[in-house]
Amino acid sequence: MARFSKILSKTDIKKRLTVPIKFLKSLPSFDGGHAVKFEARDEGGEAWAFQCSVRRRGHPKPVLTRGWKEFINSKKLKTGDKVSFIKCKNRATAKTSYRVRAEKEIKIFGAIIGYAPL
Repeated sequence: MARFSKILSKTDIKKRLTVPIKFLKSLPSFDGGHAVKFEARDEGGEAWAFQCSVRRRGHPKPVLTRGWKEFINSKKLKTGDKVSFIKCKNRATAKTSYRVRAEKEIKIFGAIIGYAPL
């Protein structure tokens, strides 16, 4: 099971989510292209369609573009909240699936004490 978690930055909220390069090998094949679409289910079972793109030349710099803004707006995510993507493989069928988890930042008197799942 591959995964990555990220505390959301202003750019992640306003434009696109930067994805760690090491997570690229966990996504479906780009088949020589610069973008791949995949579906991830949230904790409630709702399916979200995302697109991960990389630069055509130079450093790949993977980012989630399509579907990302709809997800953050629906979950009312803000800078400082946390998101996780998990690749799962069904042992019986060998089918690959993805999960996405959003967590709200919990603060008390201005100090971050943890994150709560939505």
